[in-house]
Amino acid sequence: MTFLVTGAAGFVGYHVSRALLERGERVIGVDNLNPYYSPALKQARLERLGQSSGFVFHHLDLTNPDGLETLAAQEPDIRGIFHFAAQAGVRYSMRDPYVFADSNVLGHVAVLEFARKLKRLDHLVYASSSSVYGRNTSMPFRETDRVDEPGSFYAVTKRAGELASSTYSHLYGLPQTGLRFFTVYGPWGRPDMAYYSFARAIAQGEDVTLYEGDGLARDFTYIADVVAGVLAVFERPPAAGEARVLNIGNHRPESVRYLVSLLEAELGRKANLRLLPRPQADVEKTWASIDAIQSLTGWHPTTVLEEGVQRFVSWFRTYEKLTINA
Repeated sequence: MTFLVTGAAGFVGYHVSRALLERGERVIGVDNLNPYYSPALKQARLERLGQSSGFVFHHLDLTNPDGLETLAAQEPDIRGIFHFAAQAGVRYSMRDPYVFADSNVLGHVAVLEFARKLKRLDHLVYASSSSVYGRNTSMPFRETDRVDEPGSFYAVTKRAGELASSTYSHLYGLPQTGLRFFTVYGPWGRPDMAYYSFARAIAQGEDVTLYEGDGLARDFTYIADVVAGVLAVFERPPAAGEARVLNIGNHRPESVRYLVSLLEAELGRKANLRLLPRPQADVEKTWASIDAIQSLTGWHPTTVLEEGVQRFVSWFRTYEKLTINA
């Protein structure tokens, strides 16, 4: 079976592509390799994917529809799309909202236009975000909660993608599932994510910036669990004309300070903490209800934070070529 994975050089896109290749599927990877974080890390992921004869890569920007038009003509037999290409970064969206509107809204619509022209498409699965829950204070976050008070422009763009997908399902019969990811972490992760930047700062003896207060917590979800959930969801598409959204989380919020303590233990070095007020764009706590995805697929996460952090640090030491003396 042939799959399209957008954002294939990204964190989740890389891991999903690799899982598909390992089970013998053909994967067409698309990425614009933007410099938001190190292109060298993206190239390293692509090099690993390229070791499989089933992987084909196209350097494309989704906001330029000509590239996708050509790809649609070349690859009419795509059966599944995993759309993970997006501009990430809650705080970055406050500095440059235009790039988020381009990548996350225009780019999402471009994928929808591409998808509706594929006659054999079984299912489009795309990345949304827990950020869409915005200023919601009801815990845990459920798919039935109101999501009309976003707390960042990034959240606005991800919610816009959900609405666009719902409309395209209604108009064109596209079976789609949006996945609201909750703080995905693990090997080959994004350097802009807190756990990665904390690890780098601890290793280099630099300040670790934390927000004031004891309530800061995240529903940290290990990447292998996320991949298992993504693939399980793909196998259960909604009926034609239906679109749905599902949470993928660990269903267990953990203190960010506890995360730092785990990184300290694994790296063998104490963190130099620097406390700042929490920005308005950052919510205090996230917590995913996973009843819906469990009911649909039977999926549930199996990796506790202690194990996930250990696996991440093991990779981190190798990739960053670190020898740390406490």
